[in-house]
Amino acid sequence: MTPDDLVLTTQGLRFRGRLFPCSIGKRGVTADKREGDKATPEGVMRITGLWYRPDRLARPAPWARPIGPGDLWCDSPDHPAYNHHARAPLAASHERLRRADPLYDLILTTDWNWPHAVPGRGSAIFLHQWRRPGFGTEGCIAFARPHLIWIARRARPGTRVIVPSP
Repeated sequence: MTPDDLVLTTQGLRFRGRLFPCSIGKRGVTADKREGDKATPEGVMRITGLWYRPDRLARPAPWARPIGPGDLWCDSPDHPAYNHHARAPLAASHERLRRADPLYDLILTTDWNWPHAVPGRGSAIFLHQWRRPGFGTEGCIAFARPHLIWIARRARPGTRVIVPSP
């Protein structure tokens, strides 16, 4: 591990000498990730993308992509776009990246089960804003908005996200 790795600990997420409070999946960390299990997968993931809402915040880094009204993430295991960015309209099950609430105003995507997604192995493991401290996610890692912005400004494509076994 290096200071440039994002490392989940029992106290929060460690990155570049700082420790950030965070929320993880409602069911904790799992070694056997499945679609919809509400758990954060253990292992090593890498940051693959940075998305932001240009109508709500400034571009956090030069490589960030704006989230538009038609941006989706497919979570249907039987669809060819499973665990990939997609565009509306999409009849398959999906998440809208452009949400009414602020949770996805800034998203760091990971390579969990990507790019060659195994159906049912889990999708959309993001780093995003939390609802409130201690409120579990569907499997993502979530932070206070200022902390997420700080992380997004310093992370790069390929930055490792390390989630140890519980």
